[in-house]
Amino acid sequence: MLIGLLILILSSKLFKRPLLSFLPDIVYGMIDTGTLVIFAYVGLTLAGLLGAAVSIVVSDAITDSFGGAIEGKVDEILRKRGIDTSRTLKTTSVGKFAGCLIGGSVVLVIAGY
Repeated sequence: MLIGLLILILSSKLFKRPLLSFLPDIVYGMIDTGTLVIFAYVGLTLAGLLGAAVSIVVSDAITDSFGGAIEGKVDEILRKRGIDTSRTLKTTSVGKFAGCLIGGSVVLVIAGY
């Protein structure tokens, strides 16, 4: 989680963008990977390695669409408030990367790992 936050802070300075401009992609990554970790754990617990693999495939499809919908909503809210969330290759990839690290680690910490 700390690595994701550090990457965001450094990228914000490097790209001269406010931290909030990364928020839609961060939210997407957190939803996508956080949920994926939960599904993988449940699949592994109930059906072993094959169950984890199948759970990951199914949850990835579900969380990509759900995460994308939430990402779009967050983007709309921020734009209405005058916050520039315009996408570039760098900001989108960094935002999703950091969001995935944060989302996955939050779930693991809550689970006690």
